[in-house]
Amino acid sequence: MTGDVPPRLRDRFRAAVIPAMMKERGYTNPFQVPRLQKIVINMGVGEGKENAKVMDFAVADLQLISGQKPVVTRAKKSIANFKLRENSPIGCKVTLRGARMYEFLDRLVNVALPRVRDFKGVAPKAFDGRGNYALGLKEQVIFPEIVYDKVDKVRGMDVIMVTSARTDEEAKALLAHLGVPFNEVGAAAKSVQVQDARLQPLQAVRPAARLFAEVPALPALLPGARPQGRSAGRDQGQLVGGGRPCR
Repeated sequence: MTGDVPPRLRDRFRAAVIPAMMKERGYTNPFQVPRLQKIVINMGVGEGKENAKVMDFAVADLQLISGQKPVVTRAKKSIANFKLRENSPIGCKVTLRGARMYEFLDRLVNVALPRVRDFKGVAPKAFDGRGNYALGLKEQVIFPEIVYDKVDKVRGMDVIMVTSARTDEEAKALLAHLGVPFNEVGAAAKSVQVQDARLQPLQAVRPAARLFAEVPALPALLPGARPQGRSAGRDQGQLVGGGRPCR
């Protein structure tokens, strides 16, 4: 336990979530209910290989957020294209279990996520197929423990929630009961748009409208004119109005 007061989210899980999921999912034993095993927070710091002070800032921020000292992650092999050497520091991570895990999830759901600009819920399909959920955060300043004036650079992080559920459906039900705000409205709207996107039948092709009105034959315009001359029999379209043939 991290303090004298037990985590309220763990008490809620034992008192309300377990009975609700047993009734909803049809479990006959409380131990069949999936549980949250651990939460892993990973922060990538690519510029840490060149500047060690940047890594110190990242470790300090992650320690304030999680309440536990992080572990510095290092490169496993050298990659010349990325100017990366083996054993160079490239990030930090922390694994939370027990009371600290429930306290972090409580602060994440009720304090940090509502502070995200234009927040509409987390993605409901970010599961890995084995009951684990991945959540990406773009800024560490959404946590109230971080003082904005002391931040050297805005960094993101990955939050991985590992559960004992066998399927993604069970894990989603567990996290929803724990208070994780899934964006079900957005997912439903996208599915409706996909279903309604059917090919419309092509309309009947009509003949193009004529740009000019039909011009009547010239003899009709000049009833008194008659074709004359040697070429009258050969060219009926040539008209003469009482004078020389028009050429």
